[in-house]
Order: sequence, then structure tokens, then C-alpha cells
Amino acid sequence: MVDFQQTKDFFHIPDGFTYLCGNSLGPLPRDLPATLASQLSAEWGEMIIGGWNNAGWMSLSAIIGNKIGRFIGAPKDSTIMGDTLSIKIFQALGAALKLNPKRKIILTDNSNFPSDIYISKGLAAFLNQGYKVKLVNPEEIIKEMNDQVATMLLTEVDYKTGARLDMVELTTKAKSEGIVTIWDLAHSVGAVPVNVQQADIDFAVGCTYKYLNGGPGSPAFIYTNPKLLTQIQSPITGWLGHANPFQFSLDYEPASTINRLIIGTPPVIGLSVLDFALGIWEGISVEDVHDKSMQLSEMFIEGIKSHCPTIKVISPENPVDRGSHVALEHPEGYALVKFLIENSVICDFREPDNIRFGIAPLYNDSADINRAVEVLAMALEYQPWKYELYQSRNFVT
Repeated sequence: MVDFQQTKDFFHIPDGFTYLCGNSLGPLPRDLPATLASQLSAEWGEMIIGGWNNAGWMSLSAIIGNKIGRFIGAPKDSTIMGDTLSIKIFQALGAALKLNPKRKIILTDNSNFPSDIYISKGLAAFLNQGYKVKLVNPEEIIKEMNDQVATMLLTEVDYKTGARLDMVELTTKAKSEGIVTIWDLAHSVGAVPVNVQQADIDFAVGCTYKYLNGGPGSPAFIYTNPKLLTQIQSPITGWLGHANPFQFSLDYEPASTINRLIIGTPPVIGLSVLDFALGIWEGISVEDVHDKSMQLSEMFIEGIKSHCPTIKVISPENPVDRGSHVALEHPEGYALVKFLIENSVICDFREPDNIRFGIAPLYNDSADINRAVEVLAMALEYQPWKYELYQSRNFVT
């Protein structure tokens, strides 16, 4: 049995904070600053450029890619690290369209994260070859699958409501229609069990700064089904994706391995931070964490219904149908979030009226849940939206 009190001690949570925002940014591992400082001094400081060989920096993208593969059920050497999630989505989309050149539709849903949609529309416009992005309601995705759809780009866990799509069902149907599948796992990895092999998906991408606690802007990952590895063409052919990057040939020859999806120099410091953060998972499974998350989220929803009956829960009722955050809806959601944060309950807001509470059992417990319900009930009684202080908006919400 996992001792979640012990895992909570791994992280630095500021005194007095009830931190329920791990669905946006995981907290700092307590011992990371000292460890990283020592590592930087020993490697970058003493080895300087020799660190690429002597400290194994060049291998970090693949080594940590395999560690991430554990969280998504990926076979060895099918996941690679580097760049941001937006770039990895662009890579996956470009490669998917190349695999289905006669089809012109990119299918996604209108509750997908806006960046995914922007990238899809931007790529379609840039190519100027008749590609169109088709936005549909989540419940209409299967109905819209046909032999005109080149690729389907979906996010498994809805960033607003926490609703979880059925990856196996949707992928199975898509593949029966000849559609290349791309799954964004930004709100899944480290939160809910994922098995990309079982679902037989083609591409998966995700970030690592949420439930994996890799720090602000930590490197993203991309997975490719091994069956496609030698067929895919990355739309960004950086030097480290070359079969022999240190031959410095002027002609591009893609690597025959997952390395063909590396673009540029590995972000060594970011990967080192992420590697340290992943150490907490030794002996812990995503299933363990998900089970505890469901218990805590059920406790939170019951508390909301009992003590805050005027606020609406918009996350799915069934815990297996949602990720690891619970979303509430209130017309004055922003003012409520600002009041909660002022009272050290850290959550976040999404337009137009969505309040999100991330539940990460590695450091959240029942005391956090009770405190959040208590302060939210106090906020509803106080009605902070009546005061100008709570109406002024920060750039980051």
C-alpha cells in the first residue's frame, strides 16, 4: 500500500497553502534545488562541454522518454522527449497528414484545448492544400468519422470539465475508417491509467509539468506506434533527428529509431529536473494514484453538494469518466477563485465561468479537500463579486 503522507513530504508546499492546482503546475520537489545545484556544478561546471559525453546529456531525451513510456503503456524506445507540447502536436499532425495524403480533414472537438485547435488550423492554412479542421461536439466524434478524415486529434481529459473520452472506443472506430489517431495526454499522464499499446493509437503527445511535476515549461514528449516508425516524416527535420547527426551531411536522412522525432539539442537542465521529479514514482503505479484520486474527488463533490448547493459540479458524476480535476461552474467564478487564493486555497479559473480543482494524491489529502470546501462555502456567503478588488483580473488566470 502506498504511503501518500510520505510522498507528500517529497514536495515543498508553502506554509498554510492548500494546493489544488497540480492539473496546471505541479509543486517543487523539496530536495530538487540542492540536488540540481550540485549536479550543475559537477557536470556543467566541471565538465563544461565534456558533459555531452561524460555526463550522458545527449542520451537524456531517450532515457527519460522510456521513463515516461511507463506512464502511457508504451513499448521501449517509442517515446522521446524535447521541445514544447505545441511543437510535438505540430510534429504529430504533420506526420499524420503525410501518412494519409489523399484525405483533407483534421477532426477534433470543440472542447479541445485551444492551442491544439490553433495549431491544426495554422498548419492547414500554411500548407494551403485544401485541408480543413472540422470541430464537432465531443458526443458527435464517432458520427463524423469517415473516409475523408485524414487524422483525428483529441485530448483524452477535457481541460475544463475533466471529462474523459473513451480512448479505446474512439481509436478503434477511427482505425476502422483508416484515420490516423493523435491523442493529447496533457491532463492524463500521471493522473489516469493510459495504455497506448492496448488502444493501438498512432501518436501520443503530452506535457510533464502538471501531474509529473517537471517544473514550469518542462519538456514535452511524443510517442509513435512502432509499426509506423520507419514510415513517418517529421515536418521539422532538425539535425538531431538525422541518422548520423555528427557527420554533418547537407542531405537529411532520418534516423530509423524514435530519434527521428528529435528536433534540436536536448534541454538538459529541464530534463534533469524532470528526471529528479520522476523519482517519487518508484514503487508507485498510476493505478494507485488514480484510485486515491477518485476517493478524494468523490469526497470533494459530496462536500460541495452538502455545503455549497448553489454551485454546479460540471465534471462527470462517474469518477472513471473524469481525469484528476473537478470543475465547478458559477457565473462569478473568477471572483470566487480570487477569494479562494487570497485565503490560501490555490485553484484556477477558465473562461467563462469554470473553477478547477486539481487533485493530486502524491501531495493532496482529505485535509486539503475539507479546507477547500470550507473556504468555498465561506466565499459563497461573502459574495466577493460585489467588491471591485475581486473583479480585477490578472493576466494568468
